[in-house]
Amino acid sequence: MVNRLVVEDLSAGYGAVSVLRDLSLGVRQGELVALLGTNGNGKSTLLNAIMGLIRSTSGSVRLEWEGQAIELRGLRAEQIVAHGVTLVPEGRRLFPHLTVEENLTLGGSGKRARARLNENLEFALSTFPLLAERRKQRAGTMSGGQQQVLAIARALMSEPRIMLVDEPSVGLAPVSVDHVFANIKRLQRERGLAVLMAEQSIVQTIAIADRSYLITHGRIDREFDREHANASADSIRATLLGGVG
Repeated sequence: MVNRLVVEDLSAGYGAVSVLRDLSLGVRQGELVALLGTNGNGKSTLLNAIMGLIRSTSGSVRLEWEGQAIELRGLRAEQIVAHGVTLVPEGRRLFPHLTVEENLTLGGSGKRARARLNENLEFALSTFPLLAERRKQRAGTMSGGQQQVLAIARALMSEPRIMLVDEPSVGLAPVSVDHVFANIKRLQRERGLAVLMAEQSIVQTIAIADRSYLITHGRIDREFDREHANASADSIRATLLGGVG
């Protein structure tokens, strides 16, 4: 069995409003997969549904790992984190009045990683030297790009197998986006993480993704490998501009 996260025929929404409609995709271990789409088409809804933060109405979210198949749909978010799935949320959602180190410590306080908290903290700080330099600085006083790196490192503290990343480029200057994307790609390569990253920034995203899914109106419209995504960048952009829901 290939280690992977499988989403199958998933439907979800908010109250009576349906957003995702029978959506299916997969992310394998060590693979960076992009989820491309404009606001309102279901990217964040999908990531939140995978994490159990919103209720799905049908379908399956399955972790197939080391010979086991674990159904995540219906579990609480903390249980899903304990199985090795974590989320870097849109807008970072750090604790601004806490220090870098305190934010990281909170990220590693769950059941899965608690026993190795100090080891994981030192790993996060050595992986991101900027954070080591600023470990006693309050998160709210850092730049947007620095805060995004902290949010990624905080997610890493839970020892994830799969990292979901929601709109990491939002509010960042282009140079900061490049830095953040490079760090996500480095973690995928060095840690063998499965990464599902939702983004609107087409060119930069497909440049680092192994595969890309295009989501419109809560459904997967198309799937591309890196070569075909680069060749179809203009077509993808045209579809997105015409697919706002």
